Amino acid sequence: MSNSDEVATPLPPPKTSRGELTRQKILDAAQREIGGKGFAEASVSTITAEAGVGQGTFYLYFRSKEDVLRELVLRMGRRLRRHLTLATANAASRLDAERRGLLAFLEFARANPDLYRIVEESQFVDASVHRSYYEEFARSYRTALATAAAGGEISPGDADVRAWALMGLSVMLGHRFGLWDPEAPLKPVADAAFDLIAKGLEPRHGS
Repeated sequence: MSNSDEVATPLPPPKTSRGELTRQKILDAAQREIGGKGFAEASVSTITAEAGVGQGTFYLYFRSKEDVLRELVLRMGRRLRRHLTLATANAASRLDAERRGLLAFLEFARANPDLYRIVEESQFVDASVHRSYYEEFARSYRTALATAAAGGEISPGDADVRAWALMGLSVMLGHRFGLWDPEAPLKPVADAAFDLIAKGLEPRHGS
């Protein structure tokens, strides 16, 4: 792993659109290489070969393979947040947002297996980046749950614990049905998980 100075000071963004296109090409190649082979098996040489650029070009944009992985974790966060925002934009309530968001998350995990694997592997490469990825999601999730509870849309409860518990549910379902069983229909999975979220495990007498 690179030292803390490298983590804190990434290389500046390209000054030209052509440079940014090259940078994105390298990131796309790294996503395929690291996501497909794993971090240990991928290398700067295989990434640049996949991208069709020289190794010297790589170092114009990134200091190391670790630097690329960190950027890919950020990419996953940006893309997933946008996907979830669009999926829940017209939700009628917090519970409706949970239902829509869960299905959207599973769809995203299945459509982006390389990025999903990279986020999970990042815990062994840069634990701080891995933790920050989830903490950023938890902050906004916690706020949304607390606001919904205050407005009477959901029952009162510890918003922080709820945020992490719901995130954990989604992550494990992403493993099971996004990566390991990519042929399973996702809507019944999301419906079953939402039933658990909305109604819990307590027996429903008279139902």
